[in-house]
Amino acid sequence: MSKKYIKAIDALQEAQKIAFAPFVFQTTVTLKNLGIFDFIFGNVAKGGVTLEEISKALSISEYGLSVLLEMAESSNIVSLDEQGKYELTKIGYFLNYNPMTQVNMNFTQDVCYQGLFHLEEAIKEGKPAGLKELGNWKTIYEGLSELKPNIQKSWFDFDHFYSDGIFDEALKIVFKHQPKLLFDIGGNTGKFAIQCCNYNPDVNVHIFDLPGQLKKALQNTADQGFGARVHGTKIDWLSENPVIPNGADTIWMSQFLDCFSKEEILKILRTAVKAMDSDTELIIIETYTDRQKFDNAKFTLEATSLYFTALANGNSKMYKATDLLELADKAGLEIKEDVSLGEFHTLFVCKKK
Repeated sequence: MSKKYIKAIDALQEAQKIAFAPFVFQTTVTLKNLGIFDFIFGNVAKGGVTLEEISKALSISEYGLSVLLEMAESSNIVSLDEQGKYELTKIGYFLNYNPMTQVNMNFTQDVCYQGLFHLEEAIKEGKPAGLKELGNWKTIYEGLSELKPNIQKSWFDFDHFYSDGIFDEALKIVFKHQPKLLFDIGGNTGKFAIQCCNYNPDVNVHIFDLPGQLKKALQNTADQGFGARVHGTKIDWLSENPVIPNGADTIWMSQFLDCFSKEEILKILRTAVKAMDSDTELIIIETYTDRQKFDNAKFTLEATSLYFTALANGNSKMYKATDLLELADKAGLEIKEDVSLGEFHTLFVCKKK
């Protein structure tokens, strides 16, 4: 990216926004949670509402509203006219009503906010130093099934928002190969296994995941009537010698490899290669920072990398496609198809060399 000219006074203003960014974020979360955004937007037809009207309607002190709305007005989240009436700006509207922004904010607030305080420690140690704010685990994946309900919901809402939308498109590619046995690596809650079973009546799915997640995934698939077609095996990819069996027609890894360091990804891919024959397809889906159409998507992915650093595992990130292509080649894979899915994702169909 080329250097952009900016006046010193404007640069100083932007620096203050960064210095006080947590104040703006918490102001926004509070305005949202207290229903203030909804109330202001609900009165847009009458040209906005005064602080006194908001206070009376929502039973919030004028003092409390004043500190929140003054910060929001300075941050261009709300506007204030000469009659003292507040309205949402476009930024305020997106903060409260845009689905992607809501998912990102809840993830930041519920999952990441306290843990990010330990980012410097995580960088120095190479470990997820902020994870202790959520629980006593080596990685967040060990504790997903044990997170507090609101934190767990925000984590899965974030995860699913950036994966579920591309399943329909991906399934068409998966089943061109007519797989009878599909290995779902990192099965999460079993959503993809359920979609596979609904899509094709002949496929069987075998999920490989950590014990807590595997239990949940198998329960969810059984509840949908697929207990006879979906099975599972516990696996810890961080163990010294993880193994998966031969026999799969397709091995599926969706938003899985970004949970590991490059060295660990190489080990995982080599493990998969050992279980493949010349007909097996390995399908990898990720959101790559160098394949985003819009700057806000790239920004979101780079922020997510800091979540991996501070909380998830301390050593992974959202990678560039060039990184994964290099690792796949080292592992003994060649790319047969390279497909863009939806707004954010790329799908690689890999074969054994």
